[in-house]
Amino acid sequence: MALSVAAPPVIAEPERAVKWPWIAAISGANFGLWVALFGPIQLLLGVQAQAIAPENKVAALGIVTAAGAVCSLIANPLFGALSDRTVSRFGRRLPWVLFGVVGGASSLVLLATANSIAVMVIGWCLAQTSLNAMFAAVVAAVPDQVPVAQRGSVGGWLGIAQILGLVCGVAAAEAALPNIAAAYLICVAILVAAALPYLALRRDLILDRRDRPAFAWMPFLAGFWIDPRQYPDLGWAWMTRFAVNLVYAIGTLYLLYYLGDVMHRADPAADLVTITAINVGTMVLVMIPAGFLSDRSGRRKIFVVIAGILLACGMAILAAGPGWTGALIAAAILGAGFGIYTSVEFALITQVLPSAADRGRDLGVINVANALPQVLAPAIAGLVVSYAGYPMLYALSACLALCGVVMIRRIRSVA
Repeated sequence: MALSVAAPPVIAEPERAVKWPWIAAISGANFGLWVALFGPIQLLLGVQAQAIAPENKVAALGIVTAAGAVCSLIANPLFGALSDRTVSRFGRRLPWVLFGVVGGASSLVLLATANSIAVMVIGWCLAQTSLNAMFAAVVAAVPDQVPVAQRGSVGGWLGIAQILGLVCGVAAAEAALPNIAAAYLICVAILVAAALPYLALRRDLILDRRDRPAFAWMPFLAGFWIDPRQYPDLGWAWMTRFAVNLVYAIGTLYLLYYLGDVMHRADPAADLVTITAINVGTMVLVMIPAGFLSDRSGRRKIFVVIAGILLACGMAILAAGPGWTGALIAAAILGAGFGIYTSVEFALITQVLPSAADRGRDLGVINVANALPQVLAPAIAGLVVSYAGYPMLYALSACLALCGVVMIRRIRSVA
């Protein structure tokens, strides 16, 4: 029998603090999700594209990642909206977490067998679709069950899980190379094992069938447009997330090739793991303190401003081309900036949502700002690198980070 949360009601703001078993379980599911996403994004797709199409590896990687990002653009808000309306004895979010685990695992197995760019595109599109269904459900569970005063801290733990998922996904994949199939299967195993405790806990809010609104296609589709004139704070928060994620996507997508083709490192894959480890180390150090301090102070924007400035500084260092030591310093600064941003910005976002009844849909719309940069980054980065080189690419990233700082200050309803 599912362990439902009787109070508060599904559409009300939660008041009771969540306990450590739930925080640990949802963080574990988030960890497995990001292993399954970032193992391929950061390393495996690049290595596989190079093995299949060595003369056109940059274009091939761009096609695969962009196609997958388009699928995530659609999947995240769609499955978020579906989870808002889901009636089941297991709750309204958990069925979509299960769907994401099963679909994501199956898609990565397909990628493990891919021997053409076409199959890579199909496999990665299916992976992005199913894993974004899981992502939408996991993220929406936080405002469902976590009170506002605890969201910075919980956001910090989810952020740590995300970052550990990134580094563990890359490290596990790199350890299995040159066997690409084995590397994908390791990601599958971690995804399933990490998500099982959260699914087994079966703690979810249950929507009564009588409370579900009648379905009609036009209102359902119209709901995905949130007018920024009516909800300006949500609009500025969306733009900030878009700018920061575009910075990170542009700055990291071709880092493997930058290490090999520009810095001429002997083992760029291993060096990528080193940079990722340093990046993650600083993220982990700042995430929980930043989330805790934002909860205690009740202030969110100042932390996001600091994060944007740090991101701009890290990208500026890479633009200056300082060599291997400078790249490691830049990785540490970028880690601190992105760590602060990830833990605090999520809490800020949940405080500017228009409707408690449509949390999944609205967070899905917000999460488009995560996926859209993956579509644009390959085109932007490829164009800039072709005509101006990597220094200009990282200089543009620094300017984008500062744009995020300006936009976050426009939010009025959150301190």
